[in-house]
Amino acid sequence: MEALVSANDVLFVLLGAIMVLAMHAGFAFLEVGTVRQKNQVNALVKIMVDFGVSTIAYFFIGYGIAYGVHFFTGAEVLAAKSGYDLVKFFFLLTFAAAIPAIISGGIAERAKFNPQLAATFLVVGFIYPFFEGIAWNNHFGLQEWLKASFGASFHDFAGSVVVHAMGGWIALAAVILLGARNGRYSKDGRLLAYPPSNIPFLALGAWILTVGWFGFNVMSAQSMQNISGLVAVNSLMALVGGTLSALVLGKNDPGFVHNGPLAGLVAVCAGSDIMHPLGALATGVVAGALFVWAFTLTQNRLKIDDVLGVWPLHGLCGVWGGIAAGLFGATKLGGMGGVSLVSQIIGTLTGVVIAVVGGVLVYGLLKKLVGLRLDAEAEFDGADLSIHKIPSVSGD
Repeated sequence: MEALVSANDVLFVLLGAIMVLAMHAGFAFLEVGTVRQKNQVNALVKIMVDFGVSTIAYFFIGYGIAYGVHFFTGAEVLAAKSGYDLVKFFFLLTFAAAIPAIISGGIAERAKFNPQLAATFLVVGFIYPFFEGIAWNNHFGLQEWLKASFGASFHDFAGSVVVHAMGGWIALAAVILLGARNGRYSKDGRLLAYPPSNIPFLALGAWILTVGWFGFNVMSAQSMQNISGLVAVNSLMALVGGTLSALVLGKNDPGFVHNGPLAGLVAVCAGSDIMHPLGALATGVVAGALFVWAFTLTQNRLKIDDVLGVWPLHGLCGVWGGIAAGLFGATKLGGMGGVSLVSQIIGTLTGVVIAVVGGVLVYGLLKKLVGLRLDAEAEFDGADLSIHKIPSVSGD
């Protein structure tokens, strides 16, 4: 009987890993539909290669940092419990690999190819698993201290903060260090429009991400006996809330409409297992509005050229998700309880600090040593000179 349960769990987690792996196609097409046509092929290549580098970094370094597990034993040992430990690694790898996929959208159209691969290795191998171990494997005693001091540990069921806020805030550091794309702002500071190159591709990417997100959230239970339909319905309500608020505040703009469900899903990850569906709906509504407001602010007033708006979408909505779990997860607002708003705030801020410091260290070091961005001529021509041996790949 135990072997049968173990085999079911393996299949359950494996299906989750496959669904989240498919989300990387969503990241790719969301970026392809947003960047200019000359950079579309580069975006596709970058997402694929980033995943390969992420796998190597997480397999040999990152997973061990986060969970103290290494795969340097015989295959017979690894196959124990029907290989459950291996598919769990696969599942968590797809989360880790989402970090460079998020960053990719922010730094698109002017970042060198090879330095970004180096950054991917460092972020997935060291920066991300450092906080992942704190939040999900009780490293350094933060969770125990929060529980003893405020009645509950930091709760992030599916990664609003651990994955999305980390990715968004690392991306912000990278975007600022890179600077804006050539020609994005006029000499007097006016924003010059770079419209999305392909709205159908953008929409396709958003839909792939939206569907795959149910694997991201529901399969975070990591076993059949812990699966909860509440997580699925809360994810549904959050994506709907994000869509509708982005529609209204974004004035029917298709870019905002298709990022609205993603904003809601980012925010609901943390508390999807403990919120009431109405709380999830409210979380999504706020997230959709937050994305529209923050994207407009960063582009128009702050002059931060975050191409896909990954800091508003993942960074800010991820922070809101960490806080929302403490609000709507409380029994007073219909949740299941077992959370502390203070613990959520402290845990969320810890993730933000680690992400910003890590992002500045990684991208600042690479900028100083090898440079991050293309020269003006290469950017204008759409040719990344670091991958000139691939004739079909235009520059990013």
